[in-house]
Amino acid sequence: MEERIVSAKRQPEDDPQIEIGLRPRSLQEYVGQEKIKEKLSIYIKAAMQRKEALDHVLLYGPPGLGKTTLAHIIAWELGVNIRITAGPAIERPGDLAAILTNLGHGDVLFIDEIHRLSRTVEEILYPAMEDNALDIIIGKGPGARSLRLDLPPFTLIGATVRAGLLTSPLRDRFGVVDRLDFYTGAELEQIITRSANILNVKTEQEGAAVIAGASRGTPRVANRLLKRVRDYAQIRAGNIITKAVAEEALQMLQLDSKGLDEIDRRLLLALIEKFEGGPVGLDTLAACISEEPETLEDVYEPYLMQLGLLKRTARGRMVTSEVYAYLNLKPKLDPQQKLW
Repeated sequence: MEERIVSAKRQPEDDPQIEIGLRPRSLQEYVGQEKIKEKLSIYIKAAMQRKEALDHVLLYGPPGLGKTTLAHIIAWELGVNIRITAGPAIERPGDLAAILTNLGHGDVLFIDEIHRLSRTVEEILYPAMEDNALDIIIGKGPGARSLRLDLPPFTLIGATVRAGLLTSPLRDRFGVVDRLDFYTGAELEQIITRSANILNVKTEQEGAAVIAGASRGTPRVANRLLKRVRDYAQIRAGNIITKAVAEEALQMLQLDSKGLDEIDRRLLLALIEKFEGGPVGLDTLAACISEEPETLEDVYEPYLMQLGLLKRTARGRMVTSEVYAYLNLKPKLDPQQKLW
């Protein structure tokens, strides 16, 4: 299935250099997640006063909310280097050992998708996180012996969209565990206005508000939509993003004012037309719209639930009564009725 413009996952069009340029560099510049920022600020200052490494940090929540950005900010605030990798990229214990032995005192190791670490690799992390030590097995069979190498104190920052898949031994070794929540419209407006200034595109407040409303509570989506609206404004509207220009650009992208796209509507229509609004099991619904159950659960459903259009029950997924009003449908849907 082709990538959706409102997908919170990183896409090929998300130029790493542009993303880095748009990222805030300090907690003061970082918009939103106020409670997390307050706690991190205290923990960072306390660790620096004691001249110790910050406790290991686990950040979880839907994709695109700023977990990677926060990891960079933590390293910047601590004044240390950051090493970045991902769970699937660490295939063997030796890969992780090579990374750990190259860390400096107090450095940050950021592991994205940490829930995808293999068990053998994960076991290398346990003594490293607890005792700043690396256990290496030399040889095989009866003659094998264990060698312990000391590591400098470091901070592991793990990020995941599926905290429930982390093993208890790994999760329990994180001293700081925080969930990132979706952003408010006002917060997204601030992010869009800041990004527009960096991208040198003039954006009126009402235009930023329209983009924010369609950004699904996610900064990554907000910045991606801003770039597409910028293109539209450059060619059709004198390079100024007004409310009307933003609305026209979103209509061209087939997004409504809440950021719902064709796939969202197809999911809701499948529930209404084929399952009479539900309840229906996750696997059955995923097969109906030709999508993976994990993607449906982690990517599609959270925002629909946030809007109050979908709910999870013990018997399965169900639409809410708000769906019919939102999609301008009657409770008993006429199969010939269209949404657009």
